Amino acid sequence: MTTFEQWGILPELIHTLQSHGISRPTPVQQEAVPVLLAGEDVIVQAQTGTGKTLAFLLPIMDKLKADRPDAQALIITPTRELAIQITAEARKLAAAREGISILAAYGGQDVERQLRKLQNGTQLVIGTPGRLLDHLRRGSLTLGAVRMLVLDEADQMLHMGFLAEVEAIIRMVPKSRQTMLFSATMPDNVKRLARTYMDRPRDIRIAETSRITLDSIRQIVVECTDRGKQGALIEMIRSHRPYLAVIFCRTKRRASKLNEALQEAGFASDELHGDLSQSKREQVMRAFRDAKLELLVATDVAARGIDVEGVTHVFNYDIPQDVDSYIHRIGRTGRAGEKGIAITFASPRDIDALRNIERGIGLKLERQRQDKSGAAVVVKEQTTGKRESRDGAGRGRRTEGRKTANGKTNGGRRGGAESASGWGRGASSSGRARGGRNAHARGGSAGSSPRGDGGGRRGGRERGGRRGR
Repeated sequence: MTTFEQWGILPELIHTLQSHGISRPTPVQQEAVPVLLAGEDVIVQAQTGTGKTLAFLLPIMDKLKADRPDAQALIITPTRELAIQITAEARKLAAAREGISILAAYGGQDVERQLRKLQNGTQLVIGTPGRLLDHLRRGSLTLGAVRMLVLDEADQMLHMGFLAEVEAIIRMVPKSRQTMLFSATMPDNVKRLARTYMDRPRDIRIAETSRITLDSIRQIVVECTDRGKQGALIEMIRSHRPYLAVIFCRTKRRASKLNEALQEAGFASDELHGDLSQSKREQVMRAFRDAKLELLVATDVAARGIDVEGVTHVFNYDIPQDVDSYIHRIGRTGRAGEKGIAITFASPRDIDALRNIERGIGLKLERQRQDKSGAAVVVKEQTTGKRESRDGAGRGRRTEGRKTANGKTNGGRRGGAESASGWGRGASSSGRARGGRNAHARGGSAGSSPRGDGGGRRGGRERGGRRGR
């Protein structure tokens, strides 16, 4: 069995991993980390949720020199949310390395604060292309000492029109660097970027990632009309009662309108898209991570790379137009060994897109339809593919309390699973208790704390509805 110790990683970093419940590497880490520690360039093709963030952060943290104040490593990401997320993971590792400083550079944040941190010295910079170029033009950031460069979510970064900016930044980094390119898909422009700016990169592909992701997720198609879609979504939310759910819309306008409708229906929801200010986006994501929101209505770009513990459901309010987008979306749930449910709403005009998705994943999806009473009726059972209990990640499934890696008991229905994606998410590294989540189903009562001081976020509700409806 592969272990972190056999790679010769600094003992303090291994101790930090263990303190967060990570005892063994995931497949992408097993393939990538030894190659990166050896200093080679890599192209890693792996879906979000496979542990790829730690796959590049661990070698970087092992190599950074605390006695050198200049930036030695640069990580470029397409979105602010992903930059924030990677920074949070990096700081957990940096806690084991005295003298290591990290800067997150992205738009919507106080520039003066970033400037002060750069003046004091920082070894690792994580940022979005626009803000990084802003610092480079000001002269507040120099890349002459960078020896490790990461392009994370490279396919999405180039899809969003960042190619020119990314190339401008790469040209300012010494050619003697080590380059790491991580991408969920490998379109032509990503291949061209690799050929132009990398030195004989090792090609690492986690071929079974999509299959593993899909096998942990019960996938349902709800057949409906465009006019009836909103009502169908609300009924599915009420019947499934998700702990946390991400709802995907095609446009910012549709996300805003749907969020308004959900709030009017009494749900704790909010929206996430590019028209929001950075402070508002951070506020929304903080509330969602803390389980103060149950529903996050988002566009694809805004939700790219979001990795939140406890997402039990994904709703495709608007059907994705290709297989890769579908896999990216539903990959928000069914993570770290847990089960999830993905529900896609399809009108008659979505039939071609739906067939393309089914062909791409090699699976005929389960069909349901809303009857006149609003109840979901099975239209066609899936005929292929391994699946677990029909309850999936829904309200009927509960697990007994299990011990996490740090010895604490997690009494809720998502407790105890060892993280496969980075920081012990299944083991609830934040310390949230899930036990109170099902108190109403057992006739008990629960407290009101969203963090779960024995209570759980939805304690005390009537069994008949999420809010006593």
